[in-house]
Amino acid sequence: MNKFWFCFFPIFMAVNVIGVLPMFMSFTEGLDRPKVNRIIIQSVVTATVVAVIFLAIGKVILDLLGITVSDFMIAGGTLLFIISLNDLLYMEKRLSQIDPESMGAVPLGVPLIVGPAVLTTILILVSEYGPMATVAALIVNILIAGLTFWLYMPIMRLLGKSGARTVSKLAALLLAAIAVMMVRKGVMLLLADSFKITQ
Repeated sequence: MNKFWFCFFPIFMAVNVIGVLPMFMSFTEGLDRPKVNRIIIQSVVTATVVAVIFLAIGKVILDLLGITVSDFMIAGGTLLFIISLNDLLYMEKRLSQIDPESMGAVPLGVPLIVGPAVLTTILILVSEYGPMATVAALIVNILIAGLTFWLYMPIMRLLGKSGARTVSKLAALLLAAIAVMMVRKGVMLLLADSFKITQ
């Protein structure tokens, strides 16, 4: 169970569903509830399928390229830090025009629910805690995102625009701290592997 929570919180910060919620509301503004519901289901299914497929083939690709876990932890942690820094510094994510019929898949499912931050995080977590805990934490987080979209009206009334922005920035800050931890662990693992080779 501890492995699940070790996976859950980094993925939760990477998804940053409160930060995505205002964009979801702007995309679906003026649409009737049945259409919004279909968009939510489409986004959850797309995010789950893309993430699980990436998780299944990601390690194989790394092995083919000769990239070690420590290499990916350092590179992935650096990427996460840049993504979180971008979220901290800029108020809104800029997106191109959106097709209403496919907005559940793109951009809501990918890249807003499952984007570079989530993909990088799950690939690192699966090497540390295994596929069972990582996939379970991933699916729970995607379902939380879908539930948050489903309850978007009362949540936004509760938080307000400034409250949602504050929560989003806090999540980005915590993601930056997780990114630094990943780089630190990657460097330590790299040094440990180098020490073994020299012995």
